Amino acid sequence: MSRRKPKGRDITGWLCIDKAVGQTSTACVASVKRLFDAQKVGHAGTLDPLASGALPIALGDATKTVPFVQDGAKLYRFTIHWGADTDSDDADGSVTATSDLRPARAEIEAALPAFTGEIMQRPPAFSAIKIGGERAYDLAREGETVELAERPVTIHRLAVVDIPDPDHVVLEAECGKGTYVRSLARDLAHRLGTCGHVSQLRRMSVGPFDASTLIPLDALITAREEGPASGLDRFLMPLSMALAELPEVVIPRNEVNRVMRGQPVLLRGAGIPAEADTVHATAGGKTLAIGAIERGEFHPRRVFKG
Repeated sequence: MSRRKPKGRDITGWLCIDKAVGQTSTACVASVKRLFDAQKVGHAGTLDPLASGALPIALGDATKTVPFVQDGAKLYRFTIHWGADTDSDDADGSVTATSDLRPARAEIEAALPAFTGEIMQRPPAFSAIKIGGERAYDLAREGETVELAERPVTIHRLAVVDIPDPDHVVLEAECGKGTYVRSLARDLAHRLGTCGHVSQLRRMSVGPFDASTLIPLDALITAREEGPASGLDRFLMPLSMALAELPEVVIPRNEVNRVMRGQPVLLRGAGIPAEADTVHATAGGKTLAIGAIERGEFHPRRVFKG
């Protein structure tokens, strides 16, 4: 029995959608899949509906490189509203506690070093983390008490950007994988002896995708209304965008077919390491595969279509 041909176009590349407040990440991915008529689409890191900003979306073979983007540093700009805790740690939740205390700038800045470097953080009850096979936010919405364990996260930089009024502070956080800004806001407020939640959140960048790469979903919708799905391909960035921080090895032309078959290739030339956990192999400027170097041989682990 022959296999059914996948629906849609077999296209590969990256987009970085500037997600609007109120949109869900899942809905954005579904829209991109429909607009591009793409066979396969995925994203590199969920954004809450309340949040806006960088949502990297991979099409086709680029989905194999999603983990390398997810592992990259992320930059957030967010506003904390002092005086109220909520059950979701953001403005969408119900108030659970209040405080009249409003911290001064000097107090806020003095507290920030305790939240930089590797710290322990308890994720919000309203999060996508699974508990016994169910999402924490589903259990929380059903009224169940959700207790998530603390886990280590890394915050590279945390700084005050603005204090527009006594009730609010705007901060920037550059952080690693798995960090919850809502938890950061909650814990900072509690350290300062008050209550607080995130009232605005924008992801400025994810790995190699920064403000210069952002494109609103509406721009794609407009372009699609004016022409065929193939007309959107001009917005795609190459698969190699996700691999910029990996070492590169160049494969001789006569060995390309071996790599494409998943076979090891002996590397020659000065400066090539004898061992390396993860590198990406190219030929003629085109990315062929991700793999490891063992005893001077490149061993493909993930091969990309020609």
